Amino acid sequence: MTLLKIYLNNTDKLEGKTLWHLILERVKEASLQGATVYKAVAGVGKHKEIHTFDLLALSINIPIIIEIIDSESKINSFLEANKEYLKETFVTKSAIEVVDFK
Repeated sequence: MTLLKIYLNNTDKLEGKTLWHLILERVKEASLQGATVYKAVAGVGKHKEIHTFDLLALSINIPIIIEIIDSESKINSFLEANKEYLKETFVTKSAIEVVDFK
């Protein structure tokens, strides 16, 4: 199995929708095994800015991580089909072992 991680911000948008939501829609359309969206407390991105919740400025610009799990071939197909959605994100891919307790 393969774990795909996509790093972006909650404020990133494409086609008038939040990017993380569009990516989840694409995961569903591709019938991938599963995906989870995590909100981080803070982070530093490629532009070297700190992204966090700023109470004084009343702004919320926080990092989001999407984890997707499936076979390597399905993950690779997903990446190829969704280049447009992923061009402003940071993506990692790694082999994982799935532990099944059934």
